[in-house]
Amino acid sequence: MTVTYMTEEGLRKLQEDIRELESVQRPEISRQIAEARDKGDLSENAEYDAAKEAQGMLEAKIAQLKALLFSARLIDESAIGTDEVRIMNKVTIKNLKTKKEMTYTLVSESEADLRSGKIAVNTPIGLGLLGKKVGDVAEIEVPSGIMTFEIMNISI
Repeated sequence: MTVTYMTEEGLRKLQEDIRELESVQRPEISRQIAEARDKGDLSENAEYDAAKEAQGMLEAKIAQLKALLFSARLIDESAIGTDEVRIMNKVTIKNLKTKKEMTYTLVSESEADLRSGKIAVNTPIGLGLLGKKVGDVAEIEVPSGIMTFEIMNISI
């Protein structure tokens, strides 16, 4: 079994997502199936087929999220240091080519959200930053070539 490390916030969001799917979306799809069934012949009922397909996809999503929840292990955020880059650290890096500074938080794959500045620790950039200290330079191979970053700050 693969262990997925998560923050308390990430675990709470995962539980909320499962609750939403089970208590709101599942009953809605059941209602759609019942409505389509009431329209008669199921052999040529596109609405029924679509609702059953949506139900199958929803149940697969619920199963996937429950498996993730089962494998989740809570990260002890009080044990996170700032001496080197680790999961849950907020890292400010400077692209040495463009001189642009960016700040990211390294999180588990399931919590990654680039728009929120959260990158997965198992991505090329995440892996390239792990273990680095302030002032270190990280050369990271990405699909477009090699990017070079200087670690400017590490915080929690």
